Amino acid sequence: MIKGTTILLVRHKDKVVMAGDGQVTFNDVVLKSTARKVRRLYQDKVMSGFAGATADAFTLYERLEGKLKAHTGNLRRAAVDLAKDWRTDRALRRLEALMIVADERDDFLISGTGDVIEPEEGVLAIGSGGSYAAAAAKALVRHADMSARDIAEKAMQIAAETCIYTNTNFVFDEMDSTGRDD
Repeated sequence: MIKGTTILLVRHKDKVVMAGDGQVTFNDVVLKSTARKVRRLYQDKVMSGFAGATADAFTLYERLEGKLKAHTGNLRRAAVDLAKDWRTDRALRRLEALMIVADERDDFLISGTGDVIEPEEGVLAIGSGGSYAAAAAKALVRHADMSARDIAEKAMQIAAETCIYTNTNFVFDEMDSTGRDD
């Protein structure tokens, strides 16, 4: 399990929101509390967030950016292509990270084992606080009349209250969603 962060994606009510906390830890020490783990790629059309080693994440961002350019912004094709490379390339196979990516239509969790996973309910989360954030977000999507941003904020707060590797220095990114609304 990758420790040290919480990244959450919520697709709800014609919006898609990605959130990340700011804590960077090394063993039991907080090295930084304001890291930015959510960023935009490909002409600001793709949101991305990572959990894992920072250098590995930057390598994956660069690779994904290249795949997006090669596939003229088609996130689905770029994600599958990146996952294939990640699984088969000797250098990439050693990377310790997970990614969540989203555009106006699609969202995926990408892993080094070749997984490209779409969420069933418009919620994806990774990192040490990911399961807490995902559970809270799913409950709010199902039972509360809230915006995607409000759901992401509440779910991240719950994760920060529960996971010692997650702080409350959240970064949010939001875009309109023309895709499915789970």
